Amino acid sequence: MKLKTFLLGTALAGLFAGAAEAQVSVKIGVLNDRSGLYADITGEGSAVAARMAAEDFKAKDKGINVEIISADHQNKPDVGSNIARQWYDTDGVDVITDVPTSSVALAINQITKEKNKVFLNSGAASSDLTGKACSPNTLHWTYDTYALGQGTGGAMVKAGGDTWFFLTADYAFGHALERDTEAVVIKNGGKVLGKVRHPFPGQDFSSFLLQAQASKAKVIGLANAGGDTINSIKQAGEFGIVAGGQKLAGLLVFSSDVQALGLQTAQGLVLTESFYWDLNDQTREFSKRFGEKFQGKVPTMVQAGVYSAILHYLKAVEATKSKDPEKVLAKMREMPTDDPVFGKGSVRADGRKLHPMYLFEVKKPAESKGKNDLYKLVATLPAETAFRPLSESECPLVKKS
Repeated sequence: MKLKTFLLGTALAGLFAGAAEAQVSVKIGVLNDRSGLYADITGEGSAVAARMAAEDFKAKDKGINVEIISADHQNKPDVGSNIARQWYDTDGVDVITDVPTSSVALAINQITKEKNKVFLNSGAASSDLTGKACSPNTLHWTYDTYALGQGTGGAMVKAGGDTWFFLTADYAFGHALERDTEAVVIKNGGKVLGKVRHPFPGQDFSSFLLQAQASKAKVIGLANAGGDTINSIKQAGEFGIVAGGQKLAGLLVFSSDVQALGLQTAQGLVLTESFYWDLNDQTREFSKRFGEKFQGKVPTMVQAGVYSAILHYLKAVEATKSKDPEKVLAKMREMPTDDPVFGKGSVRADGRKLHPMYLFEVKKPAESKGKNDLYKLVATLPAETAFRPLSESECPLVKKS
């Protein structure tokens, strides 16, 4: 009898111990630029944001064991593809997140679909990720080229900038940003006088800027990002382009870029972002905690987007008690989103995460109260205005009525 009691007690103890252990284990890979021109925008800051999401969700307390790893894709599609295949095939990675550089993201998008895993993109901009290249396995989280064009492009034309010249990074992102912004310019009655494409990444933009200057276009649209945008703006200043009456439209500018440029150089620049640390009490509190964990820095919208995407993913894992991609992705589309980064939102059938976008103007040095006080809010673009309507979608997942 004593032996039976002991065995029963041992079995019950084992049962309760098992219940306390993680019921689901998920492995998340943060894949981005950790050493090049986009490292400040994404890099280690995105990995910090990913870990914050798991901590804030209290994943362990909810029976979910989360492991987060990271790697540098060097902005090269072949490097990114090799890492993704190794992660999925041999390292047990369930989710890849971030992935700036649209050419790399489009490659990961296809591999993730083939392997039936989950891709939560925050860093890449190409609207093709929810357009002709959309996938049931990919959610595009933070921003895209359509929204950037609607925000900055639309505002510049309405303010009188009705003739444009594009300076474009010669790869998938630049092409998509130029295409989507040009459509907005033309729709609003503007004209494109010319365009030139520069190598990615670029160093010397002088010949391209001289062509833009010679075009006499009222607006020079910079369809590039990160270090390319910073160098374009600095070199445009050396040529006296803005002093000569032309305006620069930074079609993708991040807070980290503005800090690198300094307010003296960047003042007056109009830009579109989905997140800014000083928008409201929630964004301020989140950004304060991020800074405490990451060198006192405020998060970029890409880093904030990584946090938001992983938080929603973990909510779906908890709700489904599974990491099965089909179940989790369906739940992510079904559940409304709500977090301190973007507030309330939703995920559409094409994988597009919906939330407002914001049009900002960079402050003059005299208006700034500190090193992180960079923007003043010009306008809020509701999600239904900011992102491409489903009625215009090329995504095969969208059922046409």
